[in-house]
Amino acid sequence: MTMALTDRKPRGVLRALLRAPIWLYRAHLGWVFRRRMLYLVHRGRRTGARREVVVEVVDFRPDLPEAVVVAAWGPNPDWYRNLQAAPAVEVRIGRDRWLNPEHRRLEPDETLRALRTYQRKHPRAWRRLAPLLGFPADPDDPRWPEVAATVKALAFRPR
Repeated sequence: MTMALTDRKPRGVLRALLRAPIWLYRAHLGWVFRRRMLYLVHRGRRTGARREVVVEVVDFRPDLPEAVVVAAWGPNPDWYRNLQAAPAVEVRIGRDRWLNPEHRRLEPDETLRALRTYQRKHPRAWRRLAPLLGFPADPDDPRWPEVAATVKALAFRPR
C-alpha cells in the first residue's frame, strides 16, 4: 500500500510553508483567502498553551453560517485531538471572526456531501488533492463512501 503525503505530520520546509498563512492571519490579512481557508486557535490538550493552525475549508454555508474542514496529516492531527479535549478559542474565515465557536463532528454521509461539494466547486484542486488524501479522483467511483467514512470532518459555527 502506498503512503499518501498526508499520512504523516509535515516537517521541515513543508511544515514552514504550510504554517505561512498563520502570519497573514496574525497581520489581519486573512481576508485574502476569502472562505477557502480557516484560521483556528485552540488550546493544547496537555499544556493548555495557545495553538494555531490554518486548514482548508471544504464547504461553507453562509446561510447558517457554517464552515466544514477535514483533518489531514495523519490519522489524528494534533489540532483535531486538541479540539476533542477542549473547545476552539477562535475561528477566522474571510473577514469573519468567531470567538468561542461551536463545533461538531460530521456524520459520514455529511462528510461525503461536503467532499462532493468541494470536488464540484474546485475540480482542478480536487484532481491534485484527491490522490494525496487517498480519494479516487472520480466522485462516481464506488469507493468514495468507504473513503469518506474514514475522514474526520468538523463543522464550525459562531455562537
